Amino acid sequence: MTQPLASLSLDLDNKWSYLKTHGDPGWERYPTYLDAVVPRALAVLDRLGLTITFFIVGQDAALAANRRALALIADSPHEIANHSFRHEPWLHRYSPAEIDAELARAEAAIQQATGRRTIGFRGPGYSLSPDVLRVLLRRGYRYDASTFPTFLGPAARAYYFFRSRLTRSQRAERKLLFGRLSEGFRPLAPYWWQAGSERLLEIPVTTLPIARTPIHLSYLLYLRQFSHAAALAYFRAALALCKVRGIEPSLLLHPLDFVGRDEEPELAFFPAMGMPSEEKTAFVSQVLALFADQFDVLPLGEYAARVGQRALRVLPLTAEAVSPGTAPSSAPAVQPAESAVMEV
Repeated sequence: MTQPLASLSLDLDNKWSYLKTHGDPGWERYPTYLDAVVPRALAVLDRLGLTITFFIVGQDAALAANRRALALIADSPHEIANHSFRHEPWLHRYSPAEIDAELARAEAAIQQATGRRTIGFRGPGYSLSPDVLRVLLRRGYRYDASTFPTFLGPAARAYYFFRSRLTRSQRAERKLLFGRLSEGFRPLAPYWWQAGSERLLEIPVTTLPIARTPIHLSYLLYLRQFSHAAALAYFRAALALCKVRGIEPSLLLHPLDFVGRDEEPELAFFPAMGMPSEEKTAFVSQVLALFADQFDVLPLGEYAARVGQRALRVLPLTAEAVSPGTAPSSAPAVQPAESAVMEV
């Protein structure tokens, strides 16, 4: 029996990017943990036979200190995609010219470091705007994966601010970090953004159908702190509900899913950092094994190529549609035009 499709990706946010967003000093020196995280993540994926998408930050690709770690990804079958250059979750506040320069700079650095041209994008902190989407279209991107349909964004932001030392201006920059409450009304299934005759495929990060609580690994690790059994039961229930609702889950990993405070004490503010690295990695392996057992797991580019040939809903690329909460959750299905069928 053919398994339903799913997709898997890892946002390769580096240590400096967490410190920067948190408002901590020292990020300007671009401290890195990629030499530890990348081999660890690749080993887990290799053992499970999984091929995924790595969203790489351009600044990391531009630094010689990270070349060895990124070469490991480039020499593997995994897909490489763009996660911006400076990893600023306020990307939605950039002008169109600034967005274009940001993406171009990241593309060039990633291609020089890995030999790969990027055709997929995820905004840092799920940052999204009509201008970001239009620039992606102009630059020939095949898909975006920046939407995160959850109601918990404001609560996550409040927790983050409480644990940070941000100034008033820094909080203003980050005022939409993790999104508004209305993000939870976004569609869970892939859909097209349309601007004139052009279309860009949106692949949302999956949340629990109906409740819209996260199911990504960082959230599961947060639950794991309280109960291993409960965290696994929640994930199994999420996968079962996705099948019932016809949702092909797009699961998300982060580097800190493989790293604990035993290795990175400066990042103790991040949830679940009290767990040792070895314990985290073992749990991630267990979760991904469950995922791979129930779904045909693909990198986002390959998944986009398949799903882009189906009848999908189409949303106009307007400020009203892109603004959280205005996108209808049950628009009529529209067959994509032949010219819009994606080949990746």
